[in-house]
Amino acid sequence: MTRSNHTWLRAAFVAVALATAACGSGAPAGEEEVAATEYERGPHRGRMLRDGDFAVEMTIFEDGVPPEYRVYAYLNDQPIDPSQVQLSVTLTRLGGREDRFNFAAEGDYLRGDGVVTEPHSFDVAVRAAHAGATHDWAYQSYEGRTTIGAAQAEAAGIVVEAAGPATIEETVALAGRVELQPQGRADITAWYPGRIVSMRPAIGDRVRRGETLASVTSSESLQTYAIPSPINGIVMARQANVGDVAGANPIYVIADATQVHAEFYVYPRDAERLRTGQPVMVRSLSGDHTVRAPIEAILPTADMLTQTIVAHVDLPNADMRWRPGQAVEGAAVVSTFEAPLAVRTRALQRFRDFTVVYARVGDTYEVRMLELGRRTPEWTEVLGGLEPGEVYVIDNAFLIRADIDKSGASHDH
Repeated sequence: MTRSNHTWLRAAFVAVALATAACGSGAPAGEEEVAATEYERGPHRGRMLRDGDFAVEMTIFEDGVPPEYRVYAYLNDQPIDPSQVQLSVTLTRLGGREDRFNFAAEGDYLRGDGVVTEPHSFDVAVRAAHAGATHDWAYQSYEGRTTIGAAQAEAAGIVVEAAGPATIEETVALAGRVELQPQGRADITAWYPGRIVSMRPAIGDRVRRGETLASVTSSESLQTYAIPSPINGIVMARQANVGDVAGANPIYVIADATQVHAEFYVYPRDAERLRTGQPVMVRSLSGDHTVRAPIEAILPTADMLTQTIVAHVDLPNADMRWRPGQAVEGAAVVSTFEAPLAVRTRALQRFRDFTVVYARVGDTYEVRMLELGRRTPEWTEVLGGLEPGEVYVIDNAFLIRADIDKSGASHDH
C-alpha cells in the first residue's frame, strides 16, 4: 500500500468511525458523549441517581487503594445514615460478564465488597432499598470503548488475533556484515611462471568449476598449459592481460556468492551469553530479507581496540539475496520461555497511565489494561488484564485509540 493510500484509508476510517454510534450505543454521534459527561454530580463529585425524594451518589474511590465503590445516600437532599439503606450494584461488561457488589455501611457511606477492576467500562444496574421502598436505576458508564463496522475496520487495515500461549525468546542484538566464506573465493595464479597466451572470461562473467580461464606458456619448459577454475562463481577481478608474464600475483579473482556468512561483532557484555548452535534471526537493514540460521563459529580472539569478538552465521544464498559487504542486523536467541498467555509486542499502546491492548467483541473495541511480564520485540507475556482466547487488535491499534480519544469515552464516573 502506498503512503497516500494509507493516509486516505486512515481519513476514511476516522470519518466513518465518528459517524457511527460513539462508544457502542445506538445514539447519534455526539449525543452519547453529552449523555456520558453531563449528568448531575453530587457533593463528592459522583453521579447522582434520584427517585422522588430519595437519591444515591455513586463514586468510585481509588486514592491510595484499589478502586472501590463508595455510595452516599440522601433523603430530600440531606445525608442519611447509610446503615438504613440496603444496596447492590451489578456491572455488565463487554462480552456479558457480570460483576456483583453488595454494600455495608462504613462511616458516612456504603462501601462495596470488591474491587472495581479496570477498565471502568460497563452497564450499571443499581438497586437500593430504604424505608420499605425499592429504587432501581440503570445507566451506561463507558471508557476506552468504540464501535467500528467490519467493512470500515478492514479498509483501515485493523487486524486481530486471539490471545494465547507463546514461546518467548530472549535475544541479543547484533550488528555485522555479509562476507564470502573462505571456500567461496579463489585467487587464480599461474602454476609455473610464464607468458600469458590467452585469457577467456571478462569481469562479471559466470564460470564453472573446471572451465579454462587462461593459458600460460612456461618459461622453463616452453610448454603451454591451461588454468581451470577451481570453483563455480563470478569473475570479480581480472588482474593481467595477454602477453603479460604471470608470476605469483593473481590473474583472476573468482567469487562464489552462494557461499556466504554473516560476521557479527559481539561486545564483551554479550559474548558470554553466545554459544555455537544458537539460532540467529538475520535481517537486511531494509527489512526485506530475513533468515533464521545457527551460529556456526565464535572466534576465540578479541579485537584489541574494540574488544569485540566475531561470530559467524552461515547464510543460505542460492537466490543470491545476500551480497558480500552488505550490512546486516541479527537477534541471537539466548534463552526461551513458554508463556501461558502473551500478546504481540507491536499491539501494545498507552492509555492513561496503563499499557494496553484493544479487545474486540463483535464490532465493539475496548481497552484492556495489562499486567506485563517478560518482553521481546515479538512477544510480551501477560500476567493479568486479558483472558486466554480474547480477541485483540495486533495491527493499526493506534487508529482505535485515536477514535476513542475523539469520541470522548473518558475515565469518568
